[in-house]
Amino acid sequence: MTSPSPERGPISADDAVAQAEASVDRHRKLSPFWWTILLTAALLSIALSIYVIFGLGNRLGTYVPLETEYFYAMLGLLLPLVFLLYQPWKGVGPMERVPWYDILLALVTVGISIYFVLHGNQILLDGWEYVPITSDSLVLFGYELMPEKLPAYFAFIMWAIVLEAARRAGGLPIFFICVLLSIYPVYANYFPGVFEGQPTSWEVAAGFHIFGTESVLGIPMKAFANLVVGFLVFGVALQFTGGGSFFLNLAFAMLGKFRGGPAKVAIFASGLMGSMSGSVITNVLTTGVMTIPAMKRVGFRASYAGGVEACASTGGVLMPPIMGATAFVMATYLEIPYGDIVLAAIIPSVLYYFGLFVQIDAYSARFGLKGLPVSELPRVLTVMKEGWYFIFVFALLIYMLIHMQREAQAPYYATALLLLINQVSPRHRWNLRKLMDFLVGIGKLFTELAAILAGIGLIIGALILSGKIGSIAYELVNVAGDDVITLLILGALTSFVLGIGMTVTAAYLFLAVTVSPALVQGGLNELAVHLFLLYWGMISFITPPVAIGAYAAASVAESNPIRTGFEAMRLGTIIYFVPFFFVLNPALIGQGTFLYVSFVFGTAVVGVVFLSAALQGYLFGVGRLVVWGPVGWLIRVMLFAGGLALMLPGGPLIGYTNLQLSIASFVLLVPAVALAWFANRTEKPVAAE
Repeated sequence: MTSPSPERGPISADDAVAQAEASVDRHRKLSPFWWTILLTAALLSIALSIYVIFGLGNRLGTYVPLETEYFYAMLGLLLPLVFLLYQPWKGVGPMERVPWYDILLALVTVGISIYFVLHGNQILLDGWEYVPITSDSLVLFGYELMPEKLPAYFAFIMWAIVLEAARRAGGLPIFFICVLLSIYPVYANYFPGVFEGQPTSWEVAAGFHIFGTESVLGIPMKAFANLVVGFLVFGVALQFTGGGSFFLNLAFAMLGKFRGGPAKVAIFASGLMGSMSGSVITNVLTTGVMTIPAMKRVGFRASYAGGVEACASTGGVLMPPIMGATAFVMATYLEIPYGDIVLAAIIPSVLYYFGLFVQIDAYSARFGLKGLPVSELPRVLTVMKEGWYFIFVFALLIYMLIHMQREAQAPYYATALLLLINQVSPRHRWNLRKLMDFLVGIGKLFTELAAILAGIGLIIGALILSGKIGSIAYELVNVAGDDVITLLILGALTSFVLGIGMTVTAAYLFLAVTVSPALVQGGLNELAVHLFLLYWGMISFITPPVAIGAYAAASVAESNPIRTGFEAMRLGTIIYFVPFFFVLNPALIGQGTFLYVSFVFGTAVVGVVFLSAALQGYLFGVGRLVVWGPVGWLIRVMLFAGGLALMLPGGPLIGYTNLQLSIASFVLLVPAVALAWFANRTEKPVAAE
């Protein structure tokens, strides 16, 4: 089964995915010995996760670890791998071998983690979180090697290890943020205004960070160990069993022949792939190597093609059922089933992708862009025959998430079924080498995410230890007064700025503990608030001057990065408004009666059609909107405003009812549509831009 490539003829989707994944590999080329260590650590991590999540200790009558012991064990398995996989600095240190100093760091991390696991019960009973000096001395072969302050020393060392691991895996921005905020409680008295507080000692700070349950072992690590691990295993299994190539081929088979077909393929394939990978950049470089050249082939500008892929890949991280690591962290923070997050995210993601689809179709119609030749496309029936089980496995996963609410166990059941079917099917059947590659891929993914999430835990722990969360929320409320809209704008801008310098998960968690209480106090729905913060934390991927998702797409499209960023920003316009709409009226996250939710969703869909028409200069059934010079721009402005009025949910926070907003949209849309219709029947067609 092949999908088209415009320049070089047919190319295997499997090969395209593999090449793209190889291009973003930042890891050392490990020798067989270290490769075996990585494989073993990944296998033990999965086994430990299954042992805890399925409660095998109770069922078998064996050892039942404390939650903190489980987390320490995960850190002990994964953090050492950071020093084996990553150079100290990019371009510094060998790539073909592991130097002695990184081996030493890995061994120290393992040793300290084992010490914490063995003393897990004592850590809780003796309160090391606040006074980590109550352990017995370390005795080896009858000799006392260190005094009773050993836990405090280990806490400081582990603190430094977590920071260094976060730097290597996440980069300098996340490192500096983690350093500054993790030491903030020690120097809180030097900060001005609302951030000024009572300082604490270095020893107490280290104990809280390492031994407490609200910092390194807090929400990020809890979400990772209890939820994320299983979904990462499922996502990697999908890729290694041919799931990526299946969805690409299916998208080409279903949509490739229609006008603007390759761009529509990008929406479909990148949405699904992004949901699996949880990474915008990886998704762009994986699906974009096929979709972007195909878009350029049928007439899309290079910058436009890059913008489409950037938007589609960004939205994938916000699309159920997987949604990336941040959604799992959100479920853990809110203490609600992950299935509730999935259900709430459906309507916003549908509106976003529907807006992309309508814009692409309008653009294609405006400029007469065609699809790909049918002869170059795979057949739907053939693709489904070869990969039907991927759909079946996804259905099982969603059923267990939504209906059975077994979010922790669901990905393991889905993975087991997927691997079983895969071994029966000859196309992607694994041999021993493929199994080992699968485990190594999991190990790399686990390592990177565990390091970053442990670093993020330091940020949250520092804010909790300093006790400044409540005062920050209070100050935000004071700044905004009683104006909820102002408070939302402040939250959106803060989310956007933090999304530039942090990972999405880090930005979300920081805002969840600082900004969300203020928004909830303002009378907004708590779940809607948290989704609002997640959405605005993602917006920096397609918004210049940062727009790293668009810049990654520009490298594939060979287009100007800035222009690609602005194209992505225009195509993704819906994402800037939808979070405000669903936080102002939770009906857009499925909260309310079926009839009311259906009504609000229906009007929003119609609004998206008119808004998209205004953005792309073409309205279905009417024609081009680039008519009569300035009058054409007036028509587009009226359609844009009318579409927004339809999308905007009425209610007390808005100050207008749904009926009033519908009347306002009618007043704007009817004359605009009438003008456009009349102009298209009296004016000669304008040449394509």
